[in-house]
Amino acid sequence: MPTDPVIVFASFFPKPGHEDAVEQLLRGMTTPTRQEPGCQIYDLYRSAQAPTSFHLFERYRDQAALDAHRGTEHYKAYRARIPELLAEPIKVQVLQGADVRA
Repeated sequence: MPTDPVIVFASFFPKPGHEDAVEQLLRGMTTPTRQEPGCQIYDLYRSAQAPTSFHLFERYRDQAALDAHRGTEHYKAYRARIPELLAEPIKVQVLQGADVRA
């Protein structure tokens, strides 16, 4: 019985002057996360309306894959460093499909 994928949308708002450090830290997550077996999408975006903010769109095979991601060393290292660079806490939304193309 297949399980639904888990979608995560996370938004990051750097402190003034820390935009480059935040971008570098987030870019450093893309390659190792995309190599995780349960990761289907891990894309980093910069807002067109507010170019100093960054947004991650993530899709994992299932909850177990997301849990495995959160247990990796690269995730733990990033989560330990990112708060000091942000003006506010990360805004994380876990989404459920309403009308999603497979």
